[in-house]
Amino acid sequence: MSITYLDSEKIYYSFLSGAQEVIRNKRVLNEINVFPVSDGDTGSNLAHTMYTIMQEAKIAKTVKETMNSIADAALTGARGNSGIIIAQYINGIFMSIRTDDNLTMASFADMVKNAVPHAYHAISNPVEGTIITVIKDWAEAIDRYKDHAKDFHELLSSSAQVAIASLKETPHQLKILEESNVVDSGAKGFVYFVEGFTQFLKTGHFVSDHDIDQEDIAFTEYPSHDHDVIHERYCTEALLSGTNLDLDAIRNELTPYGDSLIVAGNTGKAKVHIHTNEPTQIFQILKTKGIILQQKADDMIRQNEDAYHRKYPIALVTDSIADLPLEYMDQHQIHMMPLNLLFDSSTYLDKVTMTPEVFYPLLDQVEEYPKSAQPNPKVAENYLGTIASHYDKILVITVAKAQSGTHGVLDKAAERFRKDGKEIIVVDSKQNSGAEGLLVMKASELIQQGKDLPEIVSEIEALRKDTKILVSVNTLKYMVRSGRLNKAAGLAGSIMNLKPVVSLDDEGKGSIAAKAFSEKSNTDKILQIMKNDHDHKKITRFSILHANAEKRANDLKERAVALLGYEPEYTMNISTIVGMSAGVGTVAVSYMCENVDS
Repeated sequence: MSITYLDSEKIYYSFLSGAQEVIRNKRVLNEINVFPVSDGDTGSNLAHTMYTIMQEAKIAKTVKETMNSIADAALTGARGNSGIIIAQYINGIFMSIRTDDNLTMASFADMVKNAVPHAYHAISNPVEGTIITVIKDWAEAIDRYKDHAKDFHELLSSSAQVAIASLKETPHQLKILEESNVVDSGAKGFVYFVEGFTQFLKTGHFVSDHDIDQEDIAFTEYPSHDHDVIHERYCTEALLSGTNLDLDAIRNELTPYGDSLIVAGNTGKAKVHIHTNEPTQIFQILKTKGIILQQKADDMIRQNEDAYHRKYPIALVTDSIADLPLEYMDQHQIHMMPLNLLFDSSTYLDKVTMTPEVFYPLLDQVEEYPKSAQPNPKVAENYLGTIASHYDKILVITVAKAQSGTHGVLDKAAERFRKDGKEIIVVDSKQNSGAEGLLVMKASELIQQGKDLPEIVSEIEALRKDTKILVSVNTLKYMVRSGRLNKAAGLAGSIMNLKPVVSLDDEGKGSIAAKAFSEKSNTDKILQIMKNDHDHKKITRFSILHANAEKRANDLKERAVALLGYEPEYTMNISTIVGMSAGVGTVAVSYMCENVDS
């Protein structure tokens, strides 16, 4: 079958065929994932992006409308570096379409080539030898061959060979790949996509090997809600895939946990909506029913305050890695954007649909170790957009840029609203966990004092270098399982019974602050570092964090109080995203130093 043009149906099924090939090879991609960190989740992230395309994209009347649907689905489902890059590239393809006409080989070539800058623009620091390089080389090959190929299959087949050759070159462009003797995982994922895309153009037939209905399940109506009296905090939704789903049974089981419950769908796919104070419990139930494809839990109390009961002219936003008690955030109307936690074959919202209290007891029971993921760009934009609709000034304080792409995603999302005249500043805390939380607390106090946004930003940025977290790691096994420490180093450390004190340097990168070989020595060294800092620059506030280790936390608290002469601001379970690397049994102290004369 010779295909010389792409209409709506052909472009749709070409993308589905490519998406399906990526999903089919998810495990391979995870196994070779070493860049930017060796955390084994590139395949999972790309697969999630592709699943969303398969679930949400629709065939429309024109190629442009169909590509709009595909691009929107890709952005919605994008996760991880490679997932976000490929989603941005697909979005660039849509933006490069000039007419509603069917695609010729020439117009297709122009489209994929013109989309490359969109993908590059989405990356703060593009690194060659990764997915972005293979995308560029493939698009340039399409452009070279467009006038010589007899049909789309020949055009794509020839260009696919260029993509494969580009993939093989990635170890020569990126040292970490060469040292690990692998090609770039994200780039290989794109090659799988191209191969699937090409296969459809050979036959013109798409055969699904996934039992996921393409029908979009939508609620016919949403129950009304009294915004002045909110009994159930979170507007919670889930998209569930499974076999022989019993909608009535799901409805009956969830009924006691909230109100405004809707369960719609069919035996293969269901969408759940409920207002609840227990989103974590909702998803613990749903994970036993099928695969949780999507989830959402909007904080209706904070949304209500934004609309009707704002205390301050500046909105304060942080991410869920910042450890700060919910009670404090409620009192001062601090917004928290949950990051994604990939756990037990599902994706959860950190601290909302998965809490430390549920997470840590399950950590040793799962075969596939949990992973974290930065926010989806579209989700981040929607999140900030909701706040920006009620505030003209927004301060965002994020986890260290060196630890996560969260800062970049939120700063990129803020650009749109800055163009609309909103004053939004995204600050890299260069910290995480309780240290990030203390900086957010300080910013909240400055907002309450009526200081203007630039002055607040200046003070917070000045305080970053004098804010610290010291994490007492009790065992190295969790650092090994999370990919933060290689197995050889972990084994050597375990043999020596190494119990390091982990901290962050001035740029927010992980560092070893001290080494110890017993729990007592570890704690002694933490207190000694605190004493040195307190003598040099007075510690004005501190907090105690732990990963289901209350006794150790209380012991550390007592010794810190004896040293400083006052109680901590708070003691709480450490962020799951920090804790899954440090591990169960971890304790930490965060503190802020301020010059006595300042």
